[in-house]
Amino acid sequence: MEKNNQRGITLIVLTITIIILMILAVITIHTGTESIQKANLEGLKTNMLLIETKAREYVENASFKLGVNPNTDTMYNDAKENLSGDDKGTVITADDGIAESLLNIGIKQEDIDKGKVYKLTTENLEKMGINDVVSNDEEGWYIIVYNIEETTAEIYNTTGYNGKYSLTDIEQIEL
Repeated sequence: MEKNNQRGITLIVLTITIIILMILAVITIHTGTESIQKANLEGLKTNMLLIETKAREYVENASFKLGVNPNTDTMYNDAKENLSGDDKGTVITADDGIAESLLNIGIKQEDIDKGKVYKLTTENLEKMGINDVVSNDEEGWYIIVYNIEETTAEIYNTTGYNGKYSLTDIEQIEL
């Protein structure tokens, strides 16, 4: 009779141990998932901040070239030339295949029409000095919207994070 009593206690202890292990596994998985999400968000923010820093340099140079009294189209076109080159991306036009999807993430048609929107490739980023950052169809494009007159540059990522695509919006996310 003693053997049956000990076996019953062992099954109860085994069941309780399994339940405790399952609870610990769920907590660990949740914590790990949360950590991965936070790391992904921080990585995206960091990449966008690096791009913004370089883009601000370009737009400040262009704005300086425009001068304090931008009264001619020639001056404006000269200023815009500071935003062109291998390390500064490709201007998005209205008939570009990506233009429609950019409207869905908050970029204005007016900015596209005025030639203020630039798409960066991985190669462009490397020429900017930003290595190990991918910008393509699969991973998502990094986009810059320049405003020479206000000396600003807004950075977007077409993949974004939880429905947020601009650096301004992504910086507001807290995990």
